[in-house]
Amino acid sequence: MAENSTYSAEYVGSGTFIIHKPKRKKGKTRQSQLKNPQRGARK
Repeated sequence: MAENSTYSAEYVGSGTFIIHKPKRKKGKTRQSQLKNPQRGARK
């Protein structure tokens, strides 16, 4: 398993990879939720 700070790809076989990528920061997820409200929320 890869550490959280870097992207890495793990070759499994026959052209298949498992891609590990860092988690998104909490502030970033919050801002994206605020700027992009859920579709149909105001109806």
